[in-house]
Amino acid sequence: MIYDTAEAWRQAERRHVLLFGMSGLGKTHVSNMLRAEGGWFHYSVDYRIGTRYMGEFIADNFKREAMKVPLLRELLRTDSVFIASNITFDNLAPLSTYLGKPGASDKGGLPFDDYMRRQEQHREAEISALLDTPRFIDRAAELYGYDDFVCDSGGSICEVVDPEDPADPVLSALAARLLLVWIEGSEAHTAELVRRFDRAPKPMYYQPAFLHEAWADYLSRPGLSEAAVDPDAFVRWTYARALAHRQPRYEAMARNWGVRITAEEVAALRGPEDFTDLIAEAIDRAPARR
Repeated sequence: MIYDTAEAWRQAERRHVLLFGMSGLGKTHVSNMLRAEGGWFHYSVDYRIGTRYMGEFIADNFKREAMKVPLLRELLRTDSVFIASNITFDNLAPLSTYLGKPGASDKGGLPFDDYMRRQEQHREAEISALLDTPRFIDRAAELYGYDDFVCDSGGSICEVVDPEDPADPVLSALAARLLLVWIEGSEAHTAELVRRFDRAPKPMYYQPAFLHEAWADYLSRPGLSEAAVDPDAFVRWTYARALAHRQPRYEAMARNWGVRITAEEVAALRGPEDFTDLIAEAIDRAPARR
């Protein structure tokens, strides 16, 4: 770790952290707090994905749908209207809408092959956005004068790295410049996330092998075909499986590459000073690495 002791962290002239864990446990909340109250530079991986790497895919999809309307088709063809994504740090709906859900087209679903193609686009974009992080650390300091930097990673970071590989290229690049911090949820948090997702299911990125297995299992139900799958029902069914799949990967990232804090500790933070103290405690209680 770049801060091998709590004192090294406290005395550092520049503090660089990457927050990871399940979506909904406070990564963006903490990042916003550090930016607003502590003068930290906030780098959002999902925002970078949705603007730099998948912005064109998202905009083209909007245009494809708009072209189905005769009036809009003519206006688009004559460059009379402009269609773009209004993605923000706090509103990533354009990205998740583009990812979509597999299943019946009359319920808004995508053919599974198209869905997997978009998943692969996201995988490549997420890796690129993560590898951009060191460059943004330098940009934040050189252009804007920010010494402190927080990387707000997406919940799927654990899907695009191998936390057990000491030479993993993405984790190696990140750990060389930032302290990786896992926000760990409890079973109660997991249950609440499942309930929240059940109310409003959203598209997510998953590893291809995990998705192929889940899709095959779901289609094994008697009389169910791809064209008859309810997209929301499938992603609801998949979500709880995904959380169980991700948990050991997050744990390995913290064990091999960083430290852990709990969602309860994050909820108790009242300002940047509390965050500094909490990370110092996390470094102190982390097991020694060989």
